[in-house]
Amino acid sequence: MSFAKISSSSFARGLRPRPIAFSPHYSHYSGQRLFSVTTTMAAKPQRHFQLPAVFVCDIQEKFRSAIWQFDKILLTAQKVLRAAEVLDVPVYVTTQNAAKLGGTVSELSTLASVAAAKSFDKTAFSMLRVPEIAADFAGPGPTARDVAVVGIESHICVTQTALDLLARGHKVYVLADGVSSCNAEEVPVALARLRAAGVIVTTSESWLYECMGDAGVPQFREIAKLVKETSESTKTALSTLLSRI
Repeated sequence: MSFAKISSSSFARGLRPRPIAFSPHYSHYSGQRLFSVTTTMAAKPQRHFQLPAVFVCDIQEKFRSAIWQFDKILLTAQKVLRAAEVLDVPVYVTTQNAAKLGGTVSELSTLASVAAAKSFDKTAFSMLRVPEIAADFAGPGPTARDVAVVGIESHICVTQTALDLLARGHKVYVLADGVSSCNAEEVPVALARLRAAGVIVTTSESWLYECMGDAGVPQFREIAKLVKETSESTKTALSTLLSRI
């Protein structure tokens, strides 16, 4: 029976539940051209970022009245922490000299706990100067991470943290709707410097969707719901904080 007859017979009986690919090869015995039939299946959707992380830098009670638009960066940090819990993204939270400047604000401490965040106090400005964090972000290669950074201050702790991550071979995303300083004028200068150094300055929503990379990943619907729920606060943060960039 010819191959054409076999194929048409198969089609007639509805025996093709998925596409088939034909790979020609030659018989070693007769020299005739034969065909092997293999089935192909769609690949399971994979996240774009395989090793993401979130850094929350020094969002503390003492700074609440001192930082420009503190309430706006707080809105963004809350959204990012909620998303990190959904996506099971590791979270690192620091305070700067908590004994004098207070702990992480209450609006974030509960979310950080839910997201199983690792929390540390420091006196150094860079989060990478914390030995436990430095150990988790030791260097490039297969362990290189995609790190989102939110917090304060843009030109001090955020800048030094981002540059240290970059120096270790990680890809760094500073979320412009999630960072600020005491003086508003410091923010665009810091972000311009970071951009020139190779840091990606982006927004929280952009990073979340890039982290997923595919609407087929299991967490997509929950993240889309979160984005919708926080759309008004996101607009508020963007219109205010990005006005200085």
